[in-house]
Amino acid sequence: MNICPLCNDFIDYSFQCSECSGVMEDQGKAYDYYDDYSAYMDTDLIKLADGDDVSSKKPVCLHLFRCKECGSEKNENITYQ
Repeated sequence: MNICPLCNDFIDYSFQCSECSGVMEDQGKAYDYYDDYSAYMDTDLIKLADGDDVSSKKPVCLHLFRCKECGSEKNENITYQ
């Protein structure tokens, strides 16, 4: 069974913004922002519509990070445990 360590609060993860050097903070799964109902869909199913041909075969959870200072956003792959 694939478990995202960030979704389940096993780890804290942040990094430096490439635009302003501020702190990029996790906003949750990027898939949850696709539309009003995507947060309720199965992750493996929604990966089929993310534009990445092989994402459903990758052991990762795509997270959205937002900078606290400038508001820039970046998607980051978090490897399942």
